[in-house]
Amino acid sequence: MKVTRIAYSARLNSGKYAALHEQARRLGRVRSEVWQRFGSLHGAGVRDRHVRDRWMADGTAAGFGVTANAWKETLRDAIADIAASRESAKVAVRRAIARRTIDPAERKRLLAALKCERWADEAYLSRQMRKHWKRGKSRTRNQIIVRSDKVRTFSLTDGGNVWLAVAGVEPRQLVRIPLNTTVAPSGTLRLILRGGRVEVHYQIPASEMKSSRHPSGDREVGVDKGYTEVLIDSDGRHHGARLGALLTAESDRIKERNRRRARLRSIANNAAAKGRHAKAARIRANNFGTVKRDRQAAKHHAQVRTEIFTAVHRVVNEAGVVVAEDLTKAITGRRSLGKNLNRRLAAWTKGVTAEALKNVSERRGSALVLVNAAYTSQVCPTCEGLARRNGDRLHCTPCGVVWHADHAAAINVLRRYGDPDITLFTPYKRVKEILQERADRRRIKLPIQDSSPATGAESELSIHALPSEV
Repeated sequence: MKVTRIAYSARLNSGKYAALHEQARRLGRVRSEVWQRFGSLHGAGVRDRHVRDRWMADGTAAGFGVTANAWKETLRDAIADIAASRESAKVAVRRAIARRTIDPAERKRLLAALKCERWADEAYLSRQMRKHWKRGKSRTRNQIIVRSDKVRTFSLTDGGNVWLAVAGVEPRQLVRIPLNTTVAPSGTLRLILRGGRVEVHYQIPASEMKSSRHPSGDREVGVDKGYTEVLIDSDGRHHGARLGALLTAESDRIKERNRRRARLRSIANNAAAKGRHAKAARIRANNFGTVKRDRQAAKHHAQVRTEIFTAVHRVVNEAGVVVAEDLTKAITGRRSLGKNLNRRLAAWTKGVTAEALKNVSERRGSALVLVNAAYTSQVCPTCEGLARRNGDRLHCTPCGVVWHADHAAAINVLRRYGDPDITLFTPYKRVKEILQERADRRRIKLPIQDSSPATGAESELSIHALPSEV
């Protein structure tokens, strides 16, 4: 398994950036040419070496205006992207084959033809591929692929930041890029130009990551993913408590920025309608840029990922088995929460949390188990019956206990681990029936409770059911 690291340029002057931008623009033409010719059914089975030899023979490569290694690596990368898009289309085709065929031998034959790229000879497979594999396009104009033997790294001082020397547009012309790291990138590099700086993407084995050298704990811990915090474990501890503040602040900032931009856009349109085109051009030129916007977005994403991965590491420090909800389905039923809350929830990074749980667990040797998420935050852990949720509180009328909803959900998630009745794919309606049946059986065995006001001991129980952090 490999992971991607990113290094950034530091104080790169405009001349070097312009040279790299021109090279990326010319390589973008190569990428577009590859997608135009081979990004459809005619590209099935095409190999980058065949295209490379053909272009060198007919003189097509001479018109690219870049070095041979640069366009060859771009060609290889584009062909790989086309193959990935074709493989994603095959997923839907395999489902169609399973629905259409009953005979196991015929199904096996069609699947083998699909895998071996012989689907063009089968009328049914050809129709399905035309249906699910659409012609693609490439508008990428800001990437340069550098082969590992065509890059040189050096430092001006011992222990100083690394410099990267890559080939320019002309042969034997090097562009030296100062980086903000003391770790030299290795392997094949992908240079991405954004907002006046260069991002250097490269891969390293996961075993070299620092987290892989720190083993996980040995407990079984259930976690519930939240908005105000990254995770709440089954012990009631909150991890990543800054997440909600980060998401809310960024969402509100974007709302205010877009409001101001809309006002300026209206002023520019009114000025253009009245014939004051110079004023409209000045407003559009000086107020609708994307460099600052992209940098702010990148900074916010980095802060969110840091908060999430740090929280997951804290959980894995104690957990040999992490039990989490499967939240792959879309969230519904948020329309009545108000537009501001809906806007903030739209930025909820549950996908990043799921990615962090998966990657950190693999690197540190813990097991990640996904369970059915239905009604986990609506079941009282004390009596295992359905309770009434009000905000972040879960009120259980039969046992008189008030739980923090996310803490209760983490406990219920842990109990779902190994549940023989509620599996990962059990429909939510069936989950509700199972929970109600269990609550009814438990209620029959319990003695009839007194309807008098709660005693001091019962009141103390209700208070201590809430975690101390709340």
